[in-house]
Amino acid sequence: MESILSITRALSDENRVRALMALGDQEVCVCQLIELLQLAPSTVSKHMSILKQAKLVAGSKKGRWMYYRLPGRVASPMVRQALSWVRQAAAEDPRIRADAGRMEKILGTNREKLCERQSTRRKQGTEMRYMTPREDNPQLARSSKQKSTA
Repeated sequence: MESILSITRALSDENRVRALMALGDQEVCVCQLIELLQLAPSTVSKHMSILKQAKLVAGSKKGRWMYYRLPGRVASPMVRQALSWVRQAAAEDPRIRADAGRMEKILGTNREKLCERQSTRRKQGTEMRYMTPREDNPQLARSSKQKSTA
């Protein structure tokens, strides 16, 4: 029963679902998730910790950075079912689709430079400036304006 509760708790937050969907079939550095989710590093780390405790993601530390991936074949049947359901249920969500486009761009960015830029900002106390999904995706911005004028 505890594993069901930990999985449902982990999936009860939009940002955690977005992070799960962003992982896809590859291993992703936490700095890439920070860039995608546009949240503070400590917040993203907390979200990923909750997903890891629920065994919905696996993580490994490489140098200073954490890398996350879906657990794959080693996952319990319950975790595999939950991940399958989330992927099917969220696949057509506009925000998830916008995230997929942004994640493609983020994955094309030099990871070391991205991580270093975030590290420098934290050291300098500079506020991180991220592009909102609407700034990054003109189609999402147009559909949002159309809804507000309807």
